[in-house]
Amino acid sequence: MKRILILAIISIVTISYSFSQNKTLDEANLLYASERYCEAAEKCSDAYKKASNKGPRAKKLKGDLAFKTAECYRLTDRVREANEWYDRAILLDYQQVVPEVLLFNGDMLRIMAEDEKALLSYQAYQELVPNDTRAEVGIQAVQGKKEVKENKTRHIVQNQTNLNKKEYDMAPMFADRKNSKVFFASSRPGSTGDTDPRTCENYMDLWTSDLDPKGNWSEPKLIETGGLINTDDNEGTVCFDGKAKTMFFTRCPNEKKMHLGCDIWFTESKGKDKWDTPEKINLKTSDTVSVGHPCVTEDGKFLIFASDMPGGFGGKDLWYTTYDKKAKTWTAPKNMGKEINTRGNELFPTLGEAGQLYFASDGYQGLGGLDIYVAERVNGENKWENPTHLGFPINSDHNDYALIELTPRKGYFTSERKSENGEGKADIYMYELPPNIFDLKVIVSEAGNRTKKLEDVKVVVKSSTNQTWEGYTNKQGSVFWDKKPSGDRYVNENTSYSIKISKKGFYEDTLGSSFSTVGLNFDQNFVIDMALLPIKPINLPEVRYPLAQWTLLVDSTINSKDSLMFVYNLLQEYPGLVLELSSHTDSRDTDKRNQVLSENRAKMCYKFLVEEKGIDPRRIVPVGKGEAVPRTVYKKGEEYLEKEPTDMTGVEKIVLTEAYINQFKTKDKVLFEKLHQFNRRTEGKVLSMKFDVNSAPANPNYLIFQPIPKR
Repeated sequence: MKRILILAIISIVTISYSFSQNKTLDEANLLYASERYCEAAEKCSDAYKKASNKGPRAKKLKGDLAFKTAECYRLTDRVREANEWYDRAILLDYQQVVPEVLLFNGDMLRIMAEDEKALLSYQAYQELVPNDTRAEVGIQAVQGKKEVKENKTRHIVQNQTNLNKKEYDMAPMFADRKNSKVFFASSRPGSTGDTDPRTCENYMDLWTSDLDPKGNWSEPKLIETGGLINTDDNEGTVCFDGKAKTMFFTRCPNEKKMHLGCDIWFTESKGKDKWDTPEKINLKTSDTVSVGHPCVTEDGKFLIFASDMPGGFGGKDLWYTTYDKKAKTWTAPKNMGKEINTRGNELFPTLGEAGQLYFASDGYQGLGGLDIYVAERVNGENKWENPTHLGFPINSDHNDYALIELTPRKGYFTSERKSENGEGKADIYMYELPPNIFDLKVIVSEAGNRTKKLEDVKVVVKSSTNQTWEGYTNKQGSVFWDKKPSGDRYVNENTSYSIKISKKGFYEDTLGSSFSTVGLNFDQNFVIDMALLPIKPINLPEVRYPLAQWTLLVDSTINSKDSLMFVYNLLQEYPGLVLELSSHTDSRDTDKRNQVLSENRAKMCYKFLVEEKGIDPRRIVPVGKGEAVPRTVYKKGEEYLEKEPTDMTGVEKIVLTEAYINQFKTKDKVLFEKLHQFNRRTEGKVLSMKFDVNSAPANPNYLIFQPIPKR
């Protein structure tokens, strides 16, 4: 009898435990299926602890409960807890049942910046499901994260502490063109309703704040208290038409034991801070489908939204609908296509000032979780393509979404990155791109002698906005501008500038130089090299000819054609330049023979530049000067210099007359030959800096060579 009693007690306990276990399991599964993730996480965890470890079926059930617990944490943005439960599911080999356990765990690890572990998780998923592109996206994201952060943009990101509380604050939107009134969703105390079983937060309502004259946000308040817009359900992600007369917002009902999706509602303005009774826009065929995150064009007739309705690419996609004025209804939704949507989630669409589409996605190669992308509008149509990642620091390792652009340089967005107090819940952030920093340095040298820098050159800069300033070069030939005394910058964005230089003793710089900051989106140090032509003969690089000939000598010792490229480049640099090319000989022949020889040599230079290099023949005048004009050189100590040195201390100017050279004929034959070579030269002389294309044709005799007279 005693034995029977003990067995009966054991049986009762076993039946009670089994009943309790099954009841917990049923409740967990029901809560999970109803998307009541806050409650489901605890129930799934309890059911997991009660589940048996014995046998394949028990192991599979335990793995399923671990996976569902992880999903509850993932879908309520509790990343670390989700990772811990995914790890439990993986230890139970649940990836063999649901391979996505590896994919989702990789996502959690990436958000936690545990990139090496994330990479291993993605690779393991790829081995199980090789055709799923989500694995490759995750792998590339992990591998490219370092480069994205190293190439951070110049944006400054600031937490809007006046708007944010420790609860969720998200999806800012502005209704007025002055951008002085912000609307956003928040689960802060004061919101209508109790705890949302989906998110573990209070139900969300729409709140608003005004910008005061000092640029500070006022204490946020509910947009209305009559229960028309803010209800016991979740309200959020608001947008307005161009006139702010119509407001669209998301409402997500939550009824126990029912799986109901979100809807988009609209309401009309009834004056300051007052709204009419909202109406639901019918966009779906099933109550379990969610539509939300409305984004409307200025005319209020084209609505973009996020939805998990059938026919998408996976997760939640961006869809659109058009308002039919005649039928007074919205058309059947259409998917925005593979140009925008992925196998992941695309959410929170907004339109930029230039018509570009901003949205958040976890289906592209991002940093972690949801990242913000921008797609360009196609030919002014309601079509967008080529999504581009906004980079770091707007995007982070955590969820970033719901960006609204106020100007091309400033806007607001939502991020779940850790704030200064170490918390990681959704907050509203402002981003701002500071002005690009430009400065200007002008360096002036002597044309034909770039190593010689010119001091006291007047430099005048004029902008396309009719701002003008000037300065003078220093001993190094440069002048520099960055900040004005007021703190403003001389060189500003999206502006073009022209530069003119001048100095006594030099020809006028009729062409000048220019630069522009139009289209530049990075800092730039502009360094402009300019040159002035001195009002004196231009010494050209050496051009040689065979003895008593005028063929341009090209051999192992010299390439005379290369030497003439100096003239070509000079003419290219100064399009208005008209140049006299004069050829000179030494004195070791008759005057008559030297004269003809020098003329032919000048014509040969002319022929090369005109026929081979394409210079307008009217811009060159070849002149032969024979031995009539000896060269001036500069003697410093025992050294003879062709170019005038900057420092003339201890330097003697020497005119290389025949008499001067002949004194070395017997006592220093090397110097004797060298000084004669100095006289065999080609020089340039500026005839004009204002070439007239309508001038008379070139002299045809410039291409006719004369025979050298007999002695």
